[in-house]
Amino acid sequence: MEPIDNVAVIGAGNMGSGIAQKSAQEQFKVQMVDREEQWVERGQGIIADFLSEAVERRIFSESQVNDILANITGVVGVENVEPSTDLCIEAVFEDFDIKSAVFSTLNEVCEDHTIFASNTSSLSVDALAESTGRPDRFVGLHFFYHPAKNRLIEIIPASSTSAESLAKVEQYCKTSGKVVIICKDRPGFVVNRFFVPWLNEACRLLEEGVASTAQIDAVACDAFRIGMGPFALMNLTGPPIALHSTDYLAEQLECPRYTGAENLRNLVAEGRMWDIEGDGECSDEAAKTISNRLLGQVFAVACQIVDEGVCSMEDVDRGAKVGLRWAEGPFELANRLGLERAFEMAQSYSDSAGFTLPSLLAEQVASGKNFIFSHVDANISNGIATVQLNRPEAMNALNEDLVEQLDTLLEALNNDDSVKTIVLEGAGKAFVAGADVKFFVDKIRADSFDEIYEFTARGHKVLSKLENSPKTTIALTTGLALGGGLELALACDHRIGTRRTQFRFPETSIGIYPGLGGTQRPARICGIPAARWAVLAGNFMDARTASDLGLVTHLVEPSEVSSLITTLGKPDNKYPGKPANPSSKVVEFAENFFADSNLQNLLSGSCPEGFDAEDKNVMRQIRALSRTAPIALRMASDLIDKSEEALVSGLKAELDGLEVIFGTNDALEGLSALIENRRPNFTDS
Repeated sequence: MEPIDNVAVIGAGNMGSGIAQKSAQEQFKVQMVDREEQWVERGQGIIADFLSEAVERRIFSESQVNDILANITGVVGVENVEPSTDLCIEAVFEDFDIKSAVFSTLNEVCEDHTIFASNTSSLSVDALAESTGRPDRFVGLHFFYHPAKNRLIEIIPASSTSAESLAKVEQYCKTSGKVVIICKDRPGFVVNRFFVPWLNEACRLLEEGVASTAQIDAVACDAFRIGMGPFALMNLTGPPIALHSTDYLAEQLECPRYTGAENLRNLVAEGRMWDIEGDGECSDEAAKTISNRLLGQVFAVACQIVDEGVCSMEDVDRGAKVGLRWAEGPFELANRLGLERAFEMAQSYSDSAGFTLPSLLAEQVASGKNFIFSHVDANISNGIATVQLNRPEAMNALNEDLVEQLDTLLEALNNDDSVKTIVLEGAGKAFVAGADVKFFVDKIRADSFDEIYEFTARGHKVLSKLENSPKTTIALTTGLALGGGLELALACDHRIGTRRTQFRFPETSIGIYPGLGGTQRPARICGIPAARWAVLAGNFMDARTASDLGLVTHLVEPSEVSSLITTLGKPDNKYPGKPANPSSKVVEFAENFFADSNLQNLLSGSCPEGFDAEDKNVMRQIRALSRTAPIALRMASDLIDKSEEALVSGLKAELDGLEVIFGTNDALEGLSALIENRRPNFTDS
């Protein structure tokens, strides 16, 4: 499958420029197209301003911004799109005739291989596909605002979309770091299907005099654990969009309840915004009415989405958490509030809205159990089992459920004779961003060390199934791998990286040591001094550095990943004990600076003899070590030294030290500081 390399974005407004910017950031070659030069220049200005702000916030450097801008070419007129473009994304007005006209021109201009996509939030994808002239090479894409920031994207294949076209677009989205939901072509798709009626229901509550805008917003924020209520959100995105969207759903779903409330219609006609000032306090009765109605609406519609097969329950929740930044998705909310209560709310709303509530909630209530969510997905094709770790809203952090599900799945795959290769990948922009830190904090505060030990021991069991698998095991680390995620990858036979790969062991800077083999496997791969550089100082490793160390075994372009996987077998020497590229400047420094003779100086915070304390590399390492927890630093150092023993002994030593490290004040302080987004204050206790 030839990958998508160059993209044309039709429309240089806020959405189009955002899509163009995000694509350029991920090193796609981008044409940003509009009807007139002034609109192209306006789009370029929007991107430049956005990136300038990112430089001020230290998200990008000036050189990175220059590289991004160099990837974007302004084009005036759809007819001037480069014919060899791989993917054309239309991002013009939400008008079927305008979009169709764009695709008609593109169909004349572009080569046969070009795939078309429409950034639409409401229009029928099947109908758009038929208007393009190439219905097999068309998909719907629903980007969420702002496209360069919001990680969610809904991919809506038409009934005519070929499997190859869908696979190519999905890969483009994943390479862009997007969290992908593939859903059926139904009105509102996934997120808007429950979110837009939620906004309108708030308007109806206001119209009925239940409470003020400020009060409804306050109750909604409390009930859904969100930062902005419905009226504040409508002011942010524009009331006309809310009105258009809810009227569309009302028509398409034949649900009068969704027809835009009269107060919303008047507001739009007068060109006003909602007045959201005032006291948010209201009576208990009013608060109950507001929360029950808003929650009931979301529960009912979420059940409809799953019942109609639009997407999975997990994807509904994922859409809410990633796209809307809710703390919990609808089904997680139902679990927390109690399924019986959630069912009552949903039934009440569906009765008032005039539709039959699907049986999903009632059946779950009857089971006496909460909803159980799958965080591990597997697909087997041609002897290759692709295992996706699917908690992108938490950057695939390892929690109890995910580890348990992965354990069960690996057991099955290891015993499946049809499987020759197991590939692990993470959904979204991360491979795995470590373990779930909140779990450790909660258990420390509850004095439940046994649960920490059991969780970590279970993790060791899972990694052992990778370590000793009869299958070829591959970690597809095309994104961020931190702490426990990196340890998971290192247990595999191979680690494939791309330009987006980033590795780091942050543990000593948060009061603990890497306890899933992170003190053992790196040293066996790249040698003890290089492992100290990576683990003790917690240095960030880009793809090139990780490859030079040998932590990435194969560094390739994204387009080469699929073909590479088919060629890999069991390695001859998984643990060479030395860096892959000893001539690398980073490797040379790591091996010299973290040599045995310098270790005591480094652990005491002083500069080793023979090194210039004013050298920026030396200063960086000394500063990094000074920000670690002293106990964690010493224990990690001692454990790395044990890597000269048998692997099983080193791993046992990691487990044996857990009670000591998690019993320190510094562990609680470091882990808590990470959650609270502050710098820890370690006391060596």
